Amino acid sequence: MVDDEANRFSARAARYARVGANIGGVAARMAGARLMGNNGRNGDHAAALSTALGGLKGPLMKVAQLMATIPDLLPPEFADELQKLQSDAPPMGAAFVRRRMVAELGPDWQSRFASFDLKPSAAASLGQVHQARAHDGEKLACKLQYPDMASAVEADLSQLDILFKLRRRMDNSIDSTQIAEEIGARIREELDYRHEAKNAALYQAMLGKSGLVRVPQLRPELSTQRLLTMQWLEGKKLLDYKGASLETRNDIGRAMFHAWWYPFSTFGVIHGDPHLGNYTVFEEDGVPRGINLLDYGCVRIFPAQFVNAVVDLYKGLRDDNQQQIAHAYEVWGFKNLRPDLIEVLNLWAKFIFGPLLDDRVRTIADGVKPSAYGRAEVYKVHQELKRKGPVLVPREFVFMDRAAIGLGGVFLHLDARLNFYQIFNEMIENFDVNTVAERQSSLLQQVGLQAAN
Repeated sequence: MVDDEANRFSARAARYARVGANIGGVAARMAGARLMGNNGRNGDHAAALSTALGGLKGPLMKVAQLMATIPDLLPPEFADELQKLQSDAPPMGAAFVRRRMVAELGPDWQSRFASFDLKPSAAASLGQVHQARAHDGEKLACKLQYPDMASAVEADLSQLDILFKLRRRMDNSIDSTQIAEEIGARIREELDYRHEAKNAALYQAMLGKSGLVRVPQLRPELSTQRLLTMQWLEGKKLLDYKGASLETRNDIGRAMFHAWWYPFSTFGVIHGDPHLGNYTVFEEDGVPRGINLLDYGCVRIFPAQFVNAVVDLYKGLRDDNQQQIAHAYEVWGFKNLRPDLIEVLNLWAKFIFGPLLDDRVRTIADGVKPSAYGRAEVYKVHQELKRKGPVLVPREFVFMDRAAIGLGGVFLHLDARLNFYQIFNEMIENFDVNTVAERQSSLLQQVGLQAAN
């Protein structure tokens, strides 16, 4: 059995070694077709992408999760292949799970649980989740990291860096240098489950008493750097409520909005991975009451001044204050901005903030088909930057933008109809940058996390 497992690992390592050539080949074919004015057949490109990625895990799978979050963002062929990538990724077998648990908790690991299901209940990008039960009767979720993920992540990041460089050569309207740095920093953070445990404690402190959002309790005595054990939160998939009443969907939508914007506006903390798999809906007496927030690997802590700039940008757009808008972009980290470049950035900012700037009950998309959501804005921004750029995108922008788009994608699925303007303005009504800094400092000290930089 040991030899079989070793051989399986050798195959996995070899697969990671090949991913660079595979991904590079797909990118080159797609780029070549585009340069020749022939986009080719999406089915062919999608099949090539699927072949290149196969059952790989790691940061490449996280890209797939992000894309799958936004309905119809990609042609159907691509969306289908990316969904397969998530659902068909092969799990670790029972024999190897046992070996991994020995490595994390010692040879007597099974005695530390009343029961432990060797068959995974869910797959994550860097690990898989197993159900277990503690001796005190509590149901547990044990996230066990896949083997050799540190080297696999570095291999994937090196290939992503090559793709970023290729993109800059083909189209230098956006300088993605800091984007690559930010993605690398956050993905490497996710490898350390002790860090994720502190993130979960952070969210427990911020949202644990809200009533709208449930955060699982940690079991530190059953956790290590590559094993994270937390309370199992019962809930149903968010998509199960697509056909629910508008009142129910709106209640879930309010909880989602609170889970994302309250930590950011109050403490400068952002959950950077808002995809459907990270939420379930909890019920009481058969009635949906709020959401369970399940994953804390991708959390970003921002300096209070950056949070202040986000609020300033919103207020500047709301009140048409161009000086306030320009200053906000500078604090974000954008350099050498001319008035014409600010106008281009405003196109994207008005799309991101759009629902928050519109004082009426509406959906996120406001009548725009999901397949067209954001595409017109992206195209226009891209064309304008090609003429007026380039623009160096600051690293702080990366996960702020990613999370906002991902959250919008979740709302598209939910089809909630709310006055987002009213909800958001109530949230920032008493915003004070010094208060945010003080709250953040106290909270980070409490859970043992470093201050934002």
